[in-house]
Amino acid sequence: MDPAPVLELQGVSRSFRGIPAIADVSFKVASGEIVGFLGPNGAGKSTTVKIVTGMIRPGEGRVFFEGEDVRRDLPAFRRAVGYVPEEAHLYSYLSGLEYLQLIGRLRGFSEGLIEAKATRMLALLNLESWRHSPLNSYSKGMRQRVLIAAALLHDPNLLIFDEPLSGLDVDSARLFKDLLEALAAEGKAVLYISHVLEVVEQVCSRVVVLAKGRVLADARPADLTKLMDLPSLASVFAQLVQQQDSREIARQVVQAMRIRHV
Repeated sequence: MDPAPVLELQGVSRSFRGIPAIADVSFKVASGEIVGFLGPNGAGKSTTVKIVTGMIRPGEGRVFFEGEDVRRDLPAFRRAVGYVPEEAHLYSYLSGLEYLQLIGRLRGFSEGLIEAKATRMLALLNLESWRHSPLNSYSKGMRQRVLIAAALLHDPNLLIFDEPLSGLDVDSARLFKDLLEALAAEGKAVLYISHVLEVVEQVCSRVVVLAKGRVLADARPADLTKLMDLPSLASVFAQLVQQQDSREIARQVVQAMRIRHV
């Protein structure tokens, strides 16, 4: 018997000015699962994530967290989820420690607990020597690590990572990959949005592929590659979303560079 889903989308649709952004999107994320959410630019991933996190309402369909409609008590749902957005908007005048202290206070933690968890997180993510420096002095990858720490601070059952590898160096990216697997082993449900298909193929138990606002596939990476008789998830993704021949386009771009007269 399959475990009960932590996150479930049922027939979610949304249009903007009469133009469909997503249509009838349905999938589940269970405890201990890392589900990759893939799609080309403009596929509807951002719209879906905004609906899941309660930023916008679906036109049709419903989103459930642990069996309850998220819109029944949206503040409680947001408090229960760890979310790393694609675009980080941090209070740049705060230090890394002050930012985590703010997050802890918003979540109602005691000062002692905030200090213990924030200090430990910053040390583990190699930010201890920067903990009192303002965030505007951090590199993009360092700010990303602060966001990851903030998302984990309250030990959520559901984690949503939207392009979390953006700006991370090789060592931090490897740590994040190991962290994903450790979170799944702890029974966390993880929705992982990424364009880095090699990592998705390595760590995700399932992938949901979205194109033109609709779900084209929902299966284990190994099942997709076997079914389509292709060597990798990247090649499956390219065929599913009918990507153009990137090598041919690159060749034509170089030719366009060489134009001298018209």
